[in-house]
Amino acid sequence: QVQLVESGGGSVQAGGSLTLSCAASVSLFSFKLTGWFRQAPGKQRELVAVASFYGDITYADSVKGRFTLSRDTLPRTINLQMNSLKPDDTGVYYCKVVHHENDMEYWGKGTLVTVSS
Repeated sequence: QVQLVESGGGSVQAGGSLTLSCAASVSLFSFKLTGWFRQAPGKQRELVAVASFYGDITYADSVKGRFTLSRDTLPRTINLQMNSLKPDDTGVYYCKVVHHENDMEYWGKGTLVTVSS
């Protein structure tokens, strides 16, 4: 069973930075997609940044140039460095992976990011 545990959320003023981490219970090489999504109050969950197995990274237009996705094989973490945060970045951030073999999707429980103006 794949388990994902996010950490690093919190409250920050606009212009500040946060780093989110997602710890996986199995090797990141098990997944063909790893990344972060977010859900703002009253809105649908949306893609923030995802990486393919080969390292191709896709960012939402709204975060390009401000957020950076990275992965560490040891420890098994998927990180999201967030700079120049804006109030519109407020929301619950979820880690997601898709397994190589069966396309099963796994989600973490989320970590809250609040950006005040």
